Amino acid sequence: MRKEETEDLMVFTKALNKVYQVGDRKLAVLKNINLTIPKAKFVVLCGPSGSGKTTLLNIISGIDKPTSGKIIVGGQDLAEQDEDALSDFRCNHVGFVFQSYNLVSTLTVAENIAFPMEWTQKPEEEIENRVNELLKTVGLEDRATHFSAQLSGGEQQRVAFARALANDPELILADEPTGNLDAKNAQKILQVLQMLKAEGKTVIVSTHDQEIRRLADQVLCLEEGHLASANE
Repeated sequence: MRKEETEDLMVFTKALNKVYQVGDRKLAVLKNINLTIPKAKFVVLCGPSGSGKTTLLNIISGIDKPTSGKIIVGGQDLAEQDEDALSDFRCNHVGFVFQSYNLVSTLTVAENIAFPMEWTQKPEEEIENRVNELLKTVGLEDRATHFSAQLSGGEQQRVAFARALANDPELILADEPTGNLDAKNAQKILQVLQMLKAEGKTVIVSTHDQEIRRLADQVLCLEEGHLASANE
């Protein structure tokens, strides 16, 4: 696919494969994945545990590299990038919300949110204003100076969303964002996702949550590493 043909696409993959070496055997996790995700779409990634959802998110984000095949995200060919370029790409263009939150335990809530902006050397005043804005967005203004150990799981997940949004990325990825939450906290995450959809962000969410699935413009289902369906 030529560059001009991918301008309206956020994600394009062709014959994408991921194989892990486990001891003396090879484990194929993704098998010949061909998909296109247009910009400003809300996409739900579904499938049973072990079907390859997290691996696909990791490759789209540049955290991991495919064993073979093509992966273009935001017009950039990630398979051709070195680790430094991938780090810059992730920090500037992708917000990733991990299932296990991955907050830095020695940093406060505000410091966790500020971290991606400090990495990109934004001015201090801009960082402070953005942190305050995001704390309001996720309803945690009163938790700014708390550490992750002092937060509930739902609060940690909201901090993780705020951190992912810090640099205003064009692509948001979330891995089972409500999987470990009670109904009340899941509803708050749903509201954040609804906001992102309304803002026209490209959002890709791995989830079993039917409430989140109702937001989807596109549903991608993985089964044993294969893309079983792609429904508009």
